[in-house]
Amino acid sequence: MHPYIHAQNTPEKPAYIMAGTGETVTYRQLNERSNQMAQLFRKSGLKVGDAIAIFMENNSAFFEICWAAQRAGLYFTAVSSRLTAGEIAYIVKDCGARMLFTSKSLEKTAAELVTGNHVPGVERLFSVGGQIAGYESYETERDKMPTTPIADETAGTDMLYSSGTTGRPKGIRHPLTGAKIDEMPGLIGLIQLLYGFDENTTYLSPAPLYHAAPLRYCMAVNRIGGTIIVMEHFDAEEALRLIGDYKVTHSQWVPTMFVRMLKIPKDVREKYDVSSLKVAIHAAAPCPVPVKEQMIDWWGPVIFEYYAGSEGNGFCALDSNEWLSHKGSVGKPLLGTIHICDDDGVELPVGEAGTIFFESDVQFEYHNDPGKTQDSRHPKGWTTLGDVGRVDEEGYLYLTDRKAFMIISGGVNIYPQEAENLLVMHPKVADVAVIGVPNEDFGEEVKAIVQPVSWADAGPELEAELIAYCKTELSAIKCPRSVDFDKELPRHATGKLYKRLIRDRYWGNHDSKIV
Repeated sequence: MHPYIHAQNTPEKPAYIMAGTGETVTYRQLNERSNQMAQLFRKSGLKVGDAIAIFMENNSAFFEICWAAQRAGLYFTAVSSRLTAGEIAYIVKDCGARMLFTSKSLEKTAAELVTGNHVPGVERLFSVGGQIAGYESYETERDKMPTTPIADETAGTDMLYSSGTTGRPKGIRHPLTGAKIDEMPGLIGLIQLLYGFDENTTYLSPAPLYHAAPLRYCMAVNRIGGTIIVMEHFDAEEALRLIGDYKVTHSQWVPTMFVRMLKIPKDVREKYDVSSLKVAIHAAAPCPVPVKEQMIDWWGPVIFEYYAGSEGNGFCALDSNEWLSHKGSVGKPLLGTIHICDDDGVELPVGEAGTIFFESDVQFEYHNDPGKTQDSRHPKGWTTLGDVGRVDEEGYLYLTDRKAFMIISGGVNIYPQEAENLLVMHPKVADVAVIGVPNEDFGEEVKAIVQPVSWADAGPELEAELIAYCKTELSAIKCPRSVDFDKELPRHATGKLYKRLIRDRYWGNHDSKIV
């Protein structure tokens, strides 16, 4: 399975369509352009195992660069388009990229990379969609190359970085296998089995392509021969329109997207036809139970959840019907065996919360960081993503929170996810983060940082209302003792919250306020 096969069989079928502009790239075009770029890699001296970096927003060149690297045996690293020049430079250097691709729309940051000499190890820099000083024209250089395959095609793979929610991003590197480019990866068979992906799939991708799940699932759709509808930016109502207009069959979301769609007035959201949806997958962050209940009521039993990481060390999943009988679960393991362990690595009984380890044959390392690699390992060789959870008697996994986000107040362990899941359902709350802040007597105390739906509501009255609201469902120790307000929380576009950035404001300066 590979785009080149679909280019032979259905050359004019759309491989993907850019939702905002309607620009369509056919399988023939995707195959020819990725061949041209693979030719350019070889002409530039890149060999199997070398690396490139892609610092771009969602655009029509993204996939052709990725597929070119895949068929040239390269590692390709997609970099968040929201990062600063210094953050980008760290990743580009760490992954060992010999080429860097960016776009005209990111000119300001791209120019800083050159003028500040942030990427001295990069041999060639390319700009898509317009000229940037210090960069070569992507289209000009690509179109000089032949559209025929390179002679030594072999499968490359992505090398992606964690979102850095608790520190420096970690590069996740899997060994190259030497496989043929059309050899089916395990992910393809799994999603075909679970979600019914096939050549008739129309897949809506509302998230940034630089993130692991959107990139990998989109490339899986291209392998199978379906069509992707790529949103340049997520907009809740626009996503609903696209489902109806393109008769979308499959899609993938994060819980914050569900929350935003549910906060559209009911009469507005229900005017859109979502009946074509067969599968709506969600992952990346825990989904509050009331949010998922409302989504199933609205869309029907088409909501599928999974729990996994870029590391690929394990995979849990469940469908709507399973979830309704195991509310809050992220499923049972389909890849890997789960072990729940305490801080000393001792396995815990069923029902007790601890660090989640997967026992599997998957090998990975955090690139250039043996310490982080070692920290992810159990003495028995099991691996963890750093999450905390429990399993029930039937083997279903429930996430508690990330270990790094745990609050210790007066010796009591508090996982803020419970309060976050509750507060986000309040009609005046658009987004929320719950963190531990310094307390002289207890070490830490619970604080909520809230992004209100209307900034005019921010103030002492809403603070008191939210604290009282939280206490109706949770014990007082789990509820915030105070609430600060922020016009926009630093949330990754994939739904993950940059809690580290929020916590640093309080722990770096105990008198600081987020306003």
